[in-house]
Amino acid sequence: MSNPDLDELKGLVSAIKADHQAQKDKEKRDAWTKYVSLSTICLAVLAAIATQKGGGYTSATMKELNEATFNQAQASDQWAYYQAKGIKQSIYELERDRVTAEGVADTKELAGLAAKITKYDGEKKDISTQAKAFEEKRNEARLLAAKASDLGRKLGLATTIFQISIALGGICLVVKKRWLWAGSLGLGIIATIQMAVVLLTP
Repeated sequence: MSNPDLDELKGLVSAIKADHQAQKDKEKRDAWTKYVSLSTICLAVLAAIATQKGGGYTSATMKELNEATFNQAQASDQWAYYQAKGIKQSIYELERDRVTAEGVADTKELAGLAAKITKYDGEKKDISTQAKAFEEKRNEARLLAAKASDLGRKLGLATTIFQISIALGGICLVVKKRWLWAGSLGLGIIATIQMAVVLLTP
């Protein structure tokens, strides 16, 4: 082999070695981006959990609002029934007062009217108790709905922060800027704390 061919071969081997070394150096410099990918995957999993739990709170809010509406309707029915009994009672009271004032009623008739008045008075008390029980259930359901709605809103905020942190992680992988990764992790920690606070709320 001639000397110029040997020199050319040596140059080619040197170029290949240099290229190989440059590739290794680049991989070593960019090794941290593997951790960016892993952290972004973890953040995506946490975001999915937050989204699912948020949907649960939305369902709970709707369920409790439906329960409140049902109990309100029941309470309204009971109060309407109470009014009807009150009207009947008033009619018998007016009749008693009329016959007493005119002096045309006998003891048996007055006793019958008094019994009807007492009966309606007792029924009104029972109906009132039932109506108030429905109102208590309505109020309790409204409180539970408000609480679930508030927790769902807070979890929605955590989900939004997770999404921003995931976006920062993706941008970081493209532009290879470590400070973006730090920002992504920082937002991820904030979102995780927010989610934990919501999920640990009794």
